[in-house]
Amino acid sequence: MTKKYVFLAFWLSVAAFAQDGPFGGEYEFNPDHVECLSPAKRDEIKAQLATSRQVLVAQGKLPAQNLGAHVMFDWPVVKNPTANYNNVWSISNYVDHNAAFPNQVQDWNCGSRTYDTSGGYNHQGVDIFTWPFTWYQMANNQSWAVAAASGVILYKSNGNPDTSCAMGGGNWNAVYVAHSDGTTTWYGHLKNNSLTTKAVGEFVAAGEFLGVIGSSGNSTGPHLHFEVYDTADALVDTYSGTCNNWNGGDSWWNQQKPYIEPKVNAAFTHSAAPIFPNCPQIETPNFKNEFLVGQNVVCAGYFADQNIGAQATISLYRPNGTLAYTSFAITSELYYASWWFWTFNPSTLNQTGIWTVTFSLGGSSLSHQFAYGTTLATNDLQKNAAISFYPNPANDQITFSKTVDEVEAISVDGKSIPLTIQGESAQISHLPCGVYILRGKSENKDFRLKLVKS
Repeated sequence: MTKKYVFLAFWLSVAAFAQDGPFGGEYEFNPDHVECLSPAKRDEIKAQLATSRQVLVAQGKLPAQNLGAHVMFDWPVVKNPTANYNNVWSISNYVDHNAAFPNQVQDWNCGSRTYDTSGGYNHQGVDIFTWPFTWYQMANNQSWAVAAASGVILYKSNGNPDTSCAMGGGNWNAVYVAHSDGTTTWYGHLKNNSLTTKAVGEFVAAGEFLGVIGSSGNSTGPHLHFEVYDTADALVDTYSGTCNNWNGGDSWWNQQKPYIEPKVNAAFTHSAAPIFPNCPQIETPNFKNEFLVGQNVVCAGYFADQNIGAQATISLYRPNGTLAYTSFAITSELYYASWWFWTFNPSTLNQTGIWTVTFSLGGSSLSHQFAYGTTLATNDLQKNAAISFYPNPANDQITFSKTVDEVEAISVDGKSIPLTIQGESAQISHLPCGVYILRGKSENKDFRLKLVKS
């Protein structure tokens, strides 16, 4: 995995305050296009799976195949519930539908979010890489592979090194699940000794833990390689799209995710800029949430799918709810993963108390709170709800990602305006046009988010 620092000169600030930034840029996964499995290794795995299937059938541990509609999948990656991220992944590669090679690729959406190699390998699955702090996530078991659908564990491979950075990484750690329709799902590159304790032949439910995402086998960094075969052992592209040459109108997802899905994966404050060393060294995040008066504060946002034409925004709010700083950019390139940080000095941080920094990308927003000249209670960070809403900007109504207990809109002059909640939605038609902080509670946790009322 490599990192690029591409400085965006077109970040525009509403007003000039004492700060340095933005700095950061693109974080690029697998730029050298290392194939996840060699043809020989894939054939070996298929032989192992066939043998295991015969044994399990003989033991009565595999149910009779349902020859009706094929199985439907949920997303195979989740975060550890204790991880303080909004989201822990992005996608680097889909299945390659162009059989020609090299450098002749086409994914299900007629794009080039896939790869091939000069040796004739066309990518045969979905690569879901962890972001941000990919090695830190792996070391702390923060990103998990889970069963995309209910099934029976067909085979497990464990005991292999999990800090690969290139080809020649040996065997991967993986779990293989057989489903009721005869479909088989592969979950590869897992962390050594992190696999589910369930044995081959045992049932797993959809969403059940299979292993921690790692970098075993041929890999350039922690990611999940998700590969699917149907009952005839033919490779499946699980996405419905114009250029899916196999099942273009048939999605295998319960809820197919957009091809480009802008997300704010995380928002943090740091004592200094995070350090991203070479593979496979663990990053130094320099997380910090309590600062003394006179100290600088580094505020950083970590994005996935920073799309061309999308507006990215940082807003910094004082303890009294007023706006201290804001800056935005219209993105000129597509970054599957990116990060941007600002260093604010004491002349900007001119109030003591709990500050809020909010990062927005497209319709995704995420806030993070930090203490300046005061302290946070030990559980304050846990009380800061991981919640988002859409659309943003909005005119009449917004919908939150989870149930909201209470919420109010704080204008830039500090005026509080209550909002009416209906389930996960809130009415905002009565708000004058402008920028607001949404301050509220969800699941007994506080949150602050930026809203642009259009």
